[in-house]
Amino acid sequence: MTVREFLSDRLSRIALQLICAGLAMLFLYATGTQSGVLVILLLFLLMIFAAVQLCDFFRQRTYFRELEAILEGLDRKYLFTECTPPPKGLYERQLFDLTRRAGQAMIGAVSDAQALQREYREYVERWVHEIKAPITAARLICRDLDGNTRRKLTAELAQIEAHVERALFYARAENPEQDCLLRQADLGEIAAQAIENHRFLLIQSGVRVETGGLERTVYTDEKWAVFILGQLLQNAARYRGTEPIITLSAKSLGKQIQLIVQDNGIGIPSHELPRVFDRGFTGSNGRMRGGSTGMGLYLCRKLASFLELDLRIVSREGEGTAVTLTFPAKENLTKM
Repeated sequence: MTVREFLSDRLSRIALQLICAGLAMLFLYATGTQSGVLVILLLFLLMIFAAVQLCDFFRQRTYFRELEAILEGLDRKYLFTECTPPPKGLYERQLFDLTRRAGQAMIGAVSDAQALQREYREYVERWVHEIKAPITAARLICRDLDGNTRRKLTAELAQIEAHVERALFYARAENPEQDCLLRQADLGEIAAQAIENHRFLLIQSGVRVETGGLERTVYTDEKWAVFILGQLLQNAARYRGTEPIITLSAKSLGKQIQLIVQDNGIGIPSHELPRVFDRGFTGSNGRMRGGSTGMGLYLCRKLASFLELDLRIVSREGEGTAVTLTFPAKENLTKM
């Protein structure tokens, strides 16, 4: 709060007090009070008036700064009214009481929403683990079928598993800190696991995967990194061109490691590139080929942000797409 804001807020009150003082001076002058006495009395009143206003200004400014410090120190800002000392004035106390009651109602609503969100997340995780049993059973049944039918059903089951996995990570992405462990991991093993998880899709799509220079150590959550890379492989296979090839390569950037996932697919129109990480955005390619949810790259960006990975994408329509994942150096991680 500045002096100008304080005076602007009290302008009408200050004007009224000055008018009353002026009228009192006129009354004393009319009753025969000497002008010298009136001047001394007026100066004395103005000094008292200025001192009172100045003290009030410093008192309010100190109080507001204390409130700002309390608010800045809170992780959950909606608990502000519960941590704030009540004001001294009657009007301010009554207003503060109303604000606190409204804040308590909001805290209750937030707690209920968090409980529902937690229950939903737990339900999704249980459902994912339960659905894996019939998927595994279906895979076993596929072994007794003829070759062409078995390949088709196996590919569809792989797609189901991919959607199930995406649902699980979407639920976990709301509270990533509860399921994340950043530690040293082998980039080659991460890539191998992601390729293995999507082997049926890659084979069915006729995609050849080439790797090079992946014998490097990175600091990340291995499970989440496998998921992110898997989403990139799925996109490359879904939007493939003729004779599709996906190249996974790595290089050092100082103490950081960059993983480049490059394909020779149909690419992304330049005007759509700024929106590819938006939630639910499918783009013209997704609408043309179908089956796109617009959630894969959205989850990649969200999880990469928590893992402190830099995720960038460049693409030329008709030529292919390259996605670069930059793993941070160990000393730069804030969550280790």
